[in-house]
Formats: sequence, C-alpha cells, structure tokens
Amino acid sequence: MDFRTEFRPVTIQPQQIEERSFQIIDEEIGEHHFTQEQYPIVQRVIHASADFELGKSLLFHPSAIKAGIEAIRAGKKVVVDVQMVQVGVNKARIEKFGGSVHVYISDPDVIAEAKRLNTTRAIVAMRKAVKEADGGIFAIGNAPTALLELIRLIKEGEARPGLVIGLPVGFVSAAESKEELAKLDVPFITNIGRKGGSTVTVAALNALSILAERG
Repeated sequence: MDFRTEFRPVTIQPQQIEERSFQIIDEEIGEHHFTQEQYPIVQRVIHASADFELGKSLLFHPSAIKAGIEAIRAGKKVVVDVQMVQVGVNKARIEKFGGSVHVYISDPDVIAEAKRLNTTRAIVAMRKAVKEADGGIFAIGNAPTALLELIRLIKEGEARPGLVIGLPVGFVSAAESKEELAKLDVPFITNIGRKGGSTVTVAALNALSILAERG
C-alpha cells in the first residue's frame, strides 16, 4: 500500500497494531499503584485516549472489578447515558451472558418529562433507568448531571447498581460529580479531574466484558 508519505507504518494489521500499542503503554506508564485486576481497565483507557495522565487518575472501589464481572456474567442490564457510549460498547460480549445495553435519554417519555419539569433529559433518564436495571452497570461518560442524579438516587435508596462507571468529561460539575461518587460505598470506577468522556467509558466497559469472557 502506498501512503505517499516519507513515513511507513510498522504494521497495518489490526491485531498487531493493538498488541504493539499495549506494549508501548506497558513500557511508558512507569510506576503505578494499580492492582493486577485493575490494570487492564487502565491500559484500555490509555489505549483509547493516548492520555497517561487520565489513565493514572482512575480510581477504583476495592470491589469494582469483581462486581462488574459478576454483573456481566449474571446478565444484568448495562445502562449508559448517551448513544455514543451505547454504539461503542461491544454488545456481543454483553449479550453472550444474557445482558443488554440501554440508553434512555432520547425516549419520548423522558423528553416529555424533562420539558414538563424544566430539567435535563439526563436526569430524567436516570430516574427511569434505576427502575428497570436493579443490580446493573451504570456507565456515564458525558453528563455530570446524570451521575449526580444517580448518586442522589443511591443515597435515597432508590437505586442499587452493581457497578457505577462514572467518567463524565467537562468543565461544569464533571470533577465534582466524580468526587461525590468516590465517597459512596458502592462499587465504582471513576477518575480525578475534568477529563473523561464517552470514549474512555466505552474502553472501561469493554475491558470489563473481556475479563468476564475470559473467565
């Protein structure tokens, strides 16, 4: 293949590209405090973002990996905050165990209720989701308001998630929402600061499903 540049890629084979990427991450990450269970999540987040600072800022509840794997293997629902996360998740691995991936933010009843209450669709979507996904995985990569509402519902006993992946990105309430999540005694994966986003949330979810599949 002629790329018409001076540079030539090391390889154009997808599997080799991924393997070499992980080798580079392992070589460059340096010292870290993550456990053997947690590191595959960190590795894939860095792979998705090319951001070592973001990867190293991840925080894990001690039971997070175990809880996430158990939820996937039990066929629990996976709830995400936006379509971008839903599209990126490897649904075949979730569905293999009887699970499914759901996003409620564009549901007509959610849109109507958000207008009626003059609030965000993300908030109303979480209120709907917790009624339908008890013990499931809630993965939030875009909307801090969704994460804050989920935290409220957990505190009030209205939500019992198996795992919360809270990695919203942004300048307004993103860092603060993750700080609040890290205070809860529920299994969580989150990070410190403003960075995050749908891509890294997908990476964390996919890493968990790979671990669940490996047994």
